Amino acid sequence: MTDAVANAGGVQPDAGAARGGTSVSDEVVEKIAAAAARSVTGVADLGGDVARFFNSVLDKVGMDEVGDARRGVSADVKGTSAVINVVLVIDAGQVVADVTEAVRAAVIEAVEKYGLTVTQVNVTVDDIELNQPGAAGA
Repeated sequence: MTDAVANAGGVQPDAGAARGGTSVSDEVVEKIAAAAARSVTGVADLGGDVARFFNSVLDKVGMDEVGDARRGVSADVKGTSAVINVVLVIDAGQVVADVTEAVRAAVIEAVEKYGLTVTQVNVTVDDIELNQPGAAGA
């Protein structure tokens, strides 16, 4: 008896067979990457000058949570691969290469925990935070 005849009328899909697709939006990856970048010592803030300006305006009108989750991060997700761009402000006195490498490592680790592959993390240092609390008397 052939396989086609033996399976006729009662073909059961393989337990691991896909019954649809899964995609992850750029926004999800941006939020994950932003949280990871913010957790790195030496990162004062995320986003370029314009993004931080609009964020301060939103803060003043009581919308301080709007846009914060992924500000300063953009992602391009194709299938299970992601290219991530991070724009950040570092704390004064930090070594740029150390902070950016730590951000890159944290972002890759955080995003890849979700089953994606990070092919690039491009980090741009847009500004330096000079007004650190406690730095006035130093």
